[in-house]
Amino acid sequence: MKLERIPQIQHLKSKNFFLLAGPCAIESEEMALRIAEKVLEITNKLEIPYIFKGSFKKANRSRIDSFTGIGDEKALKILRKVSETFKVPTVTDIHEISDAAMAAEYVDILQIPAFLVRQTDLVVAAANTGKVVNLKKGQFMSPESMKHAVTKVTDCNNEQVMITDRGTMFGYQDMIVDFRGIPTMREYAPTVLDVTHSLQQPNQSSGVTGGRPDMIETIARAGIVNNVDGLFIETHFDPANAKSDGANMLDLKYLEKLLTNLTAIRKTVNTL
Repeated sequence: MKLERIPQIQHLKSKNFFLLAGPCAIESEEMALRIAEKVLEITNKLEIPYIFKGSFKKANRSRIDSFTGIGDEKALKILRKVSETFKVPTVTDIHEISDAAMAAEYVDILQIPAFLVRQTDLVVAAANTGKVVNLKKGQFMSPESMKHAVTKVTDCNNEQVMITDRGTMFGYQDMIVDFRGIPTMREYAPTVLDVTHSLQQPNQSSGVTGGRPDMIETIARAGIVNNVDGLFIETHFDPANAKSDGANMLDLKYLEKLLTNLTAIRKTVNTL
């Protein structure tokens, strides 16, 4: 994958990691614009190539009464407005074959959720749009197995593919990041570390996923040291009241300090 082929992406000469960041789900236009504006201010200051992330729909929920979205077209139009307002590329995840062509009309990158990354028809549908495809490694999959997921995209004559590691199940209610897998996956495609989802604590008896946001900087630092190409961070100005994944999102007020530290580490790593 070539980052320069992503529309409107900036700071490609900085030699910094690239960043996919934003809320878990699009809750409203005001919320999305507010988060995008702040993250863009920080990434411009630090010369970080930035892609705004937001799910237009949340299909994988613990309970039937969990928040799933504000309406597909409404959320996708908000993603388009973020892109047009701030001149940034956008990414959203898809869950059904029919989502691929629909979402491709509004965003620059289509993301395949970890639980669905083995679904060949879904991956092929995303690849056939010609958009960049972000494949999330299944929590149950080895790094080596992601080679086959990448091949499904490239066999559709689409070389624009990346892999995101979002952790590996450790028992029933916890996750770990196996950093040994990063160099392996980087052989197949540029590799992103999903810092916030890898700190989830799923399958809680309440039906609400828990998390360890206090460990975000620890995991992110380790990712940069181990040469990840990009980072994925979900952030919100009020995580406690976010409608999805609030337990593991980073409070937006802490993002600048985190990215400043990570940029300093990246600069050191680049000298080695």
